[in-house]
Amino acid sequence: MANVTLKNIKKIYPYSGNEGKESKKKKDEAASEESKPNLLRTDKGVVAVQDFNLEIADKEFIVLVGPSGCGKSTTLRMIAGLEEISEGELYIGDRLVNDVAPKDRDIAMVFQNYALYPHMTVYENMAFALKLRKMPKKEIDERVRQAAEILDITEYLQRKPKALSGGQRQRVAIGRAIVREPQVFLMDEPLSNLDAKLRNQMRAEIIKLRQRIDTTFIYVTHDQTEAMTLGDRIVIMKDGLIQQIGTPQQVFDAPANLFVAGFIGTPQMNLFDGARLQRSANGDYYVTLYGADFALAADKQQLLRDRNVAPQDITLGVRPEHIMLCSETALESHIKASVDVSEMMGSSIHLHVTANGKDVVIVLATVDLPEEHRLGFRYGDPVNFTFGPNVIHMFDKDGKNLIY
Repeated sequence: MANVTLKNIKKIYPYSGNEGKESKKKKDEAASEESKPNLLRTDKGVVAVQDFNLEIADKEFIVLVGPSGCGKSTTLRMIAGLEEISEGELYIGDRLVNDVAPKDRDIAMVFQNYALYPHMTVYENMAFALKLRKMPKKEIDERVRQAAEILDITEYLQRKPKALSGGQRQRVAIGRAIVREPQVFLMDEPLSNLDAKLRNQMRAEIIKLRQRIDTTFIYVTHDQTEAMTLGDRIVIMKDGLIQQIGTPQQVFDAPANLFVAGFIGTPQMNLFDGARLQRSANGDYYVTLYGADFALAADKQQLLRDRNVAPQDITLGVRPEHIMLCSETALESHIKASVDVSEMMGSSIHLHVTANGKDVVIVLATVDLPEEHRLGFRYGDPVNFTFGPNVIHMFDKDGKNLIY
């Protein structure tokens, strides 16, 4: 087991036209990175990962998450030794491993496409790396059968991969990593090829596996549900840069910027332009949106006072599950809207409405609705909504920072 430290890690893909001796694969990678418009360009080439700093504790489960092309898989491949590190330092334990070959880093990687040998049985696939180490047959057998028992694939040990389902193949790929007893497990979108039901099952299996083998995990995914359910901490990336690092609850409750706010949470947070942070004559802060005034919670008030934040235009964020319907005669401030779509989800209804030309999503618990609305709402129904003072997120106008 080991901690992993990444210090100022950077990955630069040289411009393909300047690298005549570059392999076709490297040229394709460089061309792919160059085609992404938001990546930093320097004299050396396209920067796919920049200034990546992260301390991963021993036995911690870290998830790198972000949209396609954000640099998360490139980062994982640098840790694995499958990509060269352009700048920075990578430590596994106390050992600098920048120039250490992948086979000598004491890591095991589970790939998206399983990467099993089709002509070998499950047992042979799992035992292969141990045979290369010239480990005694008895120890190999013990490790393979123990891993198979943990993953519930003992009955498939004599089958070949083509006779297995996608979920079973992924278990074999994980088992092949387990038997090596590495210091660090790396997983690159291991569930993305599975259907929704299997993904849920395998997610639970990975959680159980982590509890049983208790080692360091670094997991890459574009699925924020996986990130939120698996990770002790999650690292949210965009355009090669870290946007926020924190526990799932921290990034959900206090997203650092508009990108994180829109990326974390399903359905995603409602973000309202045209809001303004105001301050009354007695010094209390409040927010105005579409002509309605909304109070702020006491802790937000105190923080804003301590920082003496000036009144300003803001982007206001409210999660769909924190919005409430109310009557037009309600005393609290409210916003008028009309229903576009009503999605029945069983225990809840996802209500899509238009308010002041803005699409807004509201999640309503079915049991809290009056009888006439428990099966949904009709297109064009007028509704009024509000939200409490403790669920408001405020971002500066350009969306780069959370005000509170």
